[in-house]
Amino acid sequence: MIGARLSSFYFFYFAVLGALVPFWGPYLRSLGFGASEIGELMAILLGTKLVAPYIWGWIGDHSGRRMPVIRLASLLAAISFGGVLAGDSYLWLAAVMLLFSFFWNAALPQFEAITLNHLGSRVSRYGRIRLWGSVGFIAAVLLLGPALEQYGYRLLPWVVWGLLLALWIGTLLVPERRDTRPSHGGGSVLAVLRRPEVIALFIACFLAKASHGPYYGFFTIYLEDAGYGGTAIGALWALGVIAEIGVFLLMPRLLPWAGPRTLMLAALLLTTVRWLLIAGFVDKIPLLITAQLLHMASFGLYHAVAVHFIHRFFTGPVQGRGQALYSSLSFGAGGAVGSLASGYLWEDLGASAVFMIAASAAAAASLVAWWGLPKGDERGGERADERAEPLNSRQE
Repeated sequence: MIGARLSSFYFFYFAVLGALVPFWGPYLRSLGFGASEIGELMAILLGTKLVAPYIWGWIGDHSGRRMPVIRLASLLAAISFGGVLAGDSYLWLAAVMLLFSFFWNAALPQFEAITLNHLGSRVSRYGRIRLWGSVGFIAAVLLLGPALEQYGYRLLPWVVWGLLLALWIGTLLVPERRDTRPSHGGGSVLAVLRRPEVIALFIACFLAKASHGPYYGFFTIYLEDAGYGGTAIGALWALGVIAEIGVFLLMPRLLPWAGPRTLMLAALLLTTVRWLLIAGFVDKIPLLITAQLLHMASFGLYHAVAVHFIHRFFTGPVQGRGQALYSSLSFGAGGAVGSLASGYLWEDLGASAVFMIAASAAAAASLVAWWGLPKGDERGGERADERAEPLNSRQE
């Protein structure tokens, strides 16, 4: 079934993230790096999203064949990550992470386009495919937490390398699928980017992902310093992603019922609340659990709605570059700025103050979204102009 093949990509891609995001910072600390160096190395991992997705997106758009791009990028990501096993100096790891992330960050935006093309007019069902990425993330953090606690962080690069190889093998099973919808903006990316609602969306996404900088780079370190063990830390990470799965399952109903603008505003406001809870109550288990449950909004709801907006705004020959720009400006630019700022401020201001700053960034994102996202046509998760052929039994 095509649905299972699409889901397998998300499973392994986000299993890699489940290994890297919670544990890469502690792995770097185990090698003797300080907070500023960890922030810089994390920023490299995210910073290549500024350019890599758009370069690969341009290739995918102009060739009309995205799957060969995805397969090549996945293979080169696996090969280049093997360099982590060969050395652990700062400059060596910086070079390896730069090369690895250039290929790694190419795959997901193009695969998002492939998935939405296969779904056709039923784009609101995206969440049910994407939730398998959340399952992969959960499996990684739950298994790796106690394993790293017992065997040490030297195990981590080997696990990531194995998952990258599994991801590449999975890409060989997914067929090509092109966008058959009519093009908006005459096929020009600049024509779409000049639209006020598109500008507002990208600014809000940048701020939202910048607010995640201390979470992705330092949340595990924050919990370790507060006395939590590896099993508890893995469980807290997994709890957030379990909540995210619930949102993905509900998106086919939520999107037509509430509309994308309302859902985006809710996601950003709840993200603000989440960082405030983490800032002030890391020692209060019930409130920390509540904060992790809000991952359903800060990532699950936010991402599903953002992908919906991008799919609506960027069509035809600019589809791949639209997804690439979303990745570049939010996860790339926003994530890199958030990681760098967190690394430089962590030791001087303290963890609570850094998460308070993150809350301010999320609140600013909600204001931008309230001001700039389109107020008309709020309800209805699927638009009449999405004419791509839906999934059918022959394709499955």
